Amino acid sequence: MSMPNILFILADDLGFGDIGSYNSESKVPTPNIDRLSEEGMVFMDAHSPSTVCTPSRYSILTGRMAFRTGFSGVFTGAGGPCLIEESRKTLPGMLREQGYTTALFGKWHVGLSLLDRDGNPINEDGFDPVTRIDYTRSIPDSPIHRGFDHFFGTACCPTTDFLYAFIDGDRIPVPPTGLHDPDSLPDHPYSKDNRVGWVAPDFDFEEMDMLLLNKSIQFLENHAAESQQRPFFLFHSTQGVHLPSFPGKKFCGKTNAGPHGDFIYEFDYVVGELLETLERLGMSDNTLVIVTSDNGPEVASVVNMRKDYEHDGARPWRGMKRDQWEGGHRIPFIVRWPGTVAPGETSDQTVCLCDIFATCASITGVSISNDEAEDSFDIMPALLGRQSDKEAIRSHTLHQTSGLDLAIRKDKWKYLDHQGSGGNDYSTDDLIPFAIPDTAPGAPGQLYNLETDPGETTNLYFQYPKIVSELKTKLDEYVRTGRSAPSN
Repeated sequence: MSMPNILFILADDLGFGDIGSYNSESKVPTPNIDRLSEEGMVFMDAHSPSTVCTPSRYSILTGRMAFRTGFSGVFTGAGGPCLIEESRKTLPGMLREQGYTTALFGKWHVGLSLLDRDGNPINEDGFDPVTRIDYTRSIPDSPIHRGFDHFFGTACCPTTDFLYAFIDGDRIPVPPTGLHDPDSLPDHPYSKDNRVGWVAPDFDFEEMDMLLLNKSIQFLENHAAESQQRPFFLFHSTQGVHLPSFPGKKFCGKTNAGPHGDFIYEFDYVVGELLETLERLGMSDNTLVIVTSDNGPEVASVVNMRKDYEHDGARPWRGMKRDQWEGGHRIPFIVRWPGTVAPGETSDQTVCLCDIFATCASITGVSISNDEAEDSFDIMPALLGRQSDKEAIRSHTLHQTSGLDLAIRKDKWKYLDHQGSGGNDYSTDDLIPFAIPDTAPGAPGQLYNLETDPGETTNLYFQYPKIVSELKTKLDEYVRTGRSAPSN
């Protein structure tokens, strides 16, 4: 098998129910992703490693659950250092060793060491630390020091997190020159996650995804012209559809589902343009394409889209971003690989974004050592149609929240090693309508049978103590031993 190009498109906060091929009741047209679904394989039981972005992205790049680092929360502004140690092998680093050209355009959000005027790393979240950045200094742990040949993008969430400036390689060539005023941008229920921060003169909040798209298209065109004898790994990491929902001007009003619907539509357009570029450059047939999301849909988008447009980005699952329930981490995951992955197929295999690492290693013939990709499983048997959904690739699947609450899944059984959602507060006015009483309120954890109760409405903790014990014991083992994937 020749080594394919790999195009990995990662949406931000795109829900299982936001895509037409996953949700027949979606109110947002997604024709390009729907076509990709017809041309490839749709995974119905795919999961992000975490219910929020920073730990999920760490796990994608390392094949390792982020709770093992001890880091909780997400980075903002000048937050860091990079969660990925310099000594740890990354997905792009592994592929680069196999001759791939590697590139990332868009959101990084795995932490950076921006330096102050004395050359010291700032490594603090929030507004004030951004004022201490010395923009003449390079960033020692930027993506180009973690396996990528090329990087252009933002430190954290592009239009949310205090530092509104682009990083090119390991420098910020156009530094902020003043304060950003959120009142200068559209005001609607999906615009509230745009903080006051420091903004560069070339930073356009409403055309972010078009700028990033152009960067990826330019990379593909340059690769086709100059380096087509080498395979590429392109990680396209979008702003969409993370709030604030500021669709580009050409997308405003394109749907009947408001600004967030237009934003989802813009993400679908980005997917379509990247696919069209591969076709135009004659690279489609030898490119593995993956489209997925870093976690479930955001609270404000779910609540308001349900109310205003009868669109449910988490449908049919309970919960949303930050929650340990399925809506927080069950995600769309679509794979197209002409001539290798049969078109129009649906898989019920349980898979996780951690698995991209081991799968790419399998594709390129790399052996993974025991101190690499500790939670990554090779899903190639599913892609090749050699393993039925009754033969589980994953013995267990781990889940985590930003607060480091953990859960474990085995077949139909899911055990949450904590009470409540693990994320959102369902006593708030917005979420009270979606609260489901715990049927075992005295239990220290939760057990659900996803086969008979996919909505996670009935906590079976006390009915099945043996299963609780088995799953709790296995979870503790995986935490203690530092890995959940088989040893090599």
